[in-house]
Amino acid sequence: MAKGLGRGLDAIFGQNSVAINQDSNIGMQVAVDKIVPNPTQPRTVFDEAALEELTDSIRVLGIIQPITVKPEGDKYIIISGERRWRAACAAGLETVPVFVRDVEPQNLHEMALVENIQRQDLNAMEVALSLKRLMDECELTQDKLSERVGKKRSTIANYLRLLNLPPEVQLAVREELISMGHAKVIASASDEKQLPLLRKCLKKSLSVRQLEEYAAKLANAKSAAEVEEEEYPESYGRLVEVMERYFSENISIKTSKNGKGKIIIEFSGEQDIERFIAKLNK
Repeated sequence: MAKGLGRGLDAIFGQNSVAINQDSNIGMQVAVDKIVPNPTQPRTVFDEAALEELTDSIRVLGIIQPITVKPEGDKYIIISGERRWRAACAAGLETVPVFVRDVEPQNLHEMALVENIQRQDLNAMEVALSLKRLMDECELTQDKLSERVGKKRSTIANYLRLLNLPPEVQLAVREELISMGHAKVIASASDEKQLPLLRKCLKKSLSVRQLEEYAAKLANAKSAAEVEEEEYPESYGRLVEVMERYFSENISIKTSKNGKGKIIIEFSGEQDIERFIAKLNK
């Protein structure tokens, strides 16, 4: 799944947030029919079950956190809080509390992306599409985009590479059937071997490390059929699944013909070791 960008809106755009009602900590109440969704909203899918839960909560408690909006004529465009607005409409509220931000049109999409990622994770494909749109519409290089959202250039590049994957792989990422780590391995393979890698990953529920090993074998073969199938007992898969809770997804099992073997746990440094110890101590 995608992580927060790590930089607040004020750090990016300056401290120009203004509440409609300066005497109120929750802003001014605005009619829900005066508020419209942001046409450049990076989130394209809203979880219906989660939205129903939020609606029930709002019926009882109301909206605790104001919706951030931008004035546009006699309407207000949502910068952040579309889920809250949708839930408020479903709950039958006539007004909602808002904060107003004076935002230039070219910054609206960038603010919506940053705000949404900070508050609730977008799926990786939504992040990739939003970053690409920012680059195109704001004429940003990957280096400039990296500075604006506070992410390493390599991370930006990994997201953008998702857009070059086959539709089947992109769908698997969007539906969270595979992780960004899996997608990165698939993206590194030649075009004709990307779908075989996806099928193998889904069929065998491979970890990222296991997929890397299979990709290395597949790279030296003419087709997936030439790669020797290595069938593991179901208990091996269960063991890896349990261990991933404590260590990482880079776990693999090696076996020999006599039935003996070893478990390999990868780590990137002392920080990982300390994290492993902390989890095991719990």
